[in-house]
Amino acid sequence: MWRRILAVLVARNREFYRDRAGLGWNIFMPILMVLAFAVIFSGDPEAPFKVGVVTVDGALPSATTGFLALDHIQFVPVTDLEGAITQVDRHQLDLLLDPRPQPLNPSVHPPLPNPPPPGGREQEHRLLELSNSTDSAGGTERPPLAYWVNLESPRGYLAERLMLGAEAGAAGPAGSRGTEPERRTRSGAALRYADWVLPGILAMNVMFSSLWGVGWVIVRYRKNGVLRRLKATPLTPFEFLTAQVLSRLLVVMAASFFVYVGVDLLLDFPMRGSYAALVLIYAAGALCLISLGLIVASRWRTEELANGVLNLISWPLLLLSGVWYSMEGTSGIARFLSQLSPLTHLVDAARRVMIDGAQLVDILPQVALLAALALVFIGIAAWLFRWE
Repeated sequence: MWRRILAVLVARNREFYRDRAGLGWNIFMPILMVLAFAVIFSGDPEAPFKVGVVTVDGALPSATTGFLALDHIQFVPVTDLEGAITQVDRHQLDLLLDPRPQPLNPSVHPPLPNPPPPGGREQEHRLLELSNSTDSAGGTERPPLAYWVNLESPRGYLAERLMLGAEAGAAGPAGSRGTEPERRTRSGAALRYADWVLPGILAMNVMFSSLWGVGWVIVRYRKNGVLRRLKATPLTPFEFLTAQVLSRLLVVMAASFFVYVGVDLLLDFPMRGSYAALVLIYAAGALCLISLGLIVASRWRTEELANGVLNLISWPLLLLSGVWYSMEGTSGIARFLSQLSPLTHLVDAARRVMIDGAQLVDILPQVALLAALALVFIGIAAWLFRWE
């Protein structure tokens, strides 16, 4: 008995190491993953506080004194005031500042028109209106700094103490009560990590089901001779691949639906946007990733090699898409490469829908991009496809 077991063991090992391509992926893939992590997280350390700064033109104001001159704080320019206040409510911003003091003399700053002027400058009008607001008659001076802080945020409390100390030091002993920052309080629970990561986990499930569902299976068909028999029929490669895409799309979307419902029953996560937008972005993402899997399936002849290639594709997509962590604290090259990943656009759009309340029109650019990539990928797959 043991001699037979040993003979089968030796034969299987020989089969493995004689497949040079499969052996190479098993050796070099972990090395490539370690190198990828080293490159992605080679950026500067993440700042302890994230502070939004209200601007009109998207450029941060220069400062030599006060809070805005401090180092090791991530200052983010903000042009969407309402969206930034919502981020304060969810603890995504520790503090939100409006640092633009202006004299409020009616002869110098006449009332702004209402409604806002045409030409797409409504946001600028709203920010300027905020700058000119005052609680007293004209001729007074607005505080040098207005800010929003969430009373339920520990980080917001620390950032506020730091900001007040820096502003008091910049004002010096001559500072008066009228120059103290204007405090505007907010409240709201922090966005749970489970709520933030869920759109990415759903996208990851779509990716694995899409890539392996066609890439690995069609290679097995080729190895077992199924494709050779189909070659004798009038079926063209494009027709065969299109049928594979549509079949897998139905399976992926059905599985994603059951995963979504199950997680919703367990976690009761927020869904603030449009369900139609959510279905459309996941369908476009699945279509794109299935078409990418077809490129792998177009030529390879062994499952081991196809599995290695699919791993080589899927892991960089995962590492660069922000599924498990935000790309804000990563290196510049990692953020650039992440924009080349279709999974990045799927995850970002899904988070905008589920967390930020985006509607269908808000995610149409991402949907169009993923659909265009799907057409390109399926065209490449049909061109490269071989029955044997």
